Amino acid sequence: MAWQPPEGMDEYLKQTELCDRDNEELQKKAKEIIKGAETPKEAALKIFYFVREEIPFGMDYPDAKASRTLKKGIGFCFTKTNLQIALLRAVGIPARCPYVHLPKELLKDITPRFMYDRMPRVNGHCWCECYLSDKWIACETLNDKAMYEGVLRKGVFAKEQMPTIDWDGETDLILCKPWIVKDVGAFPSLDDAMREASKRGEAMPPSNKLFGWFVIFLINRRINKIRKG
Repeated sequence: MAWQPPEGMDEYLKQTELCDRDNEELQKKAKEIIKGAETPKEAALKIFYFVREEIPFGMDYPDAKASRTLKKGIGFCFTKTNLQIALLRAVGIPARCPYVHLPKELLKDITPRFMYDRMPRVNGHCWCECYLSDKWIACETLNDKAMYEGVLRKGVFAKEQMPTIDWDGETDLILCKPWIVKDVGAFPSLDDAMREASKRGEAMPPSNKLFGWFVIFLINRRINKIRKG
């Protein structure tokens, strides 16, 4: 790594309970991913495309550590964001977690009816921002290419609403922008965003004790059908 982290960014570089950036396997993978990168921008781009494609969209427990998501190889907005932040921090690039509310209608095609009917009107969503060239830049990795093409085929949304899932390392990429109901704010980590949501009484995805493996299985089966078309 031929660069030094910017000063005054310790809060956006540290390890947290969920963002276990110091995990040995995660550190090893981060170095492997950015091999050949000569600038923070090049490293951030390599990490972006790794998380987008090598960790395809799929449901898991929302409080999964970054190292678990890396090992399991799938993730949704919370867990992919958390992993992306951890990998960026592992190579000295500050990263944080914006948190918003989206309408539940976006989840209709992947959520079993018995669960969808009981969901609140809006649900939490997050993505990663990294600090490059003296500014925060959004770099959302939610949809892998196959999933993106699948939801376009199914008509979940129009291409005009989400024209691209590619990121250039210079401009904001916020995939959910057309559907944001409320911008809650940007937080140093997913841990902080989840704690704040809990304090405000906002609905969050169920944690391990409430969100059984069978529900995850059902959701992922629907996701795979969309992805394969």
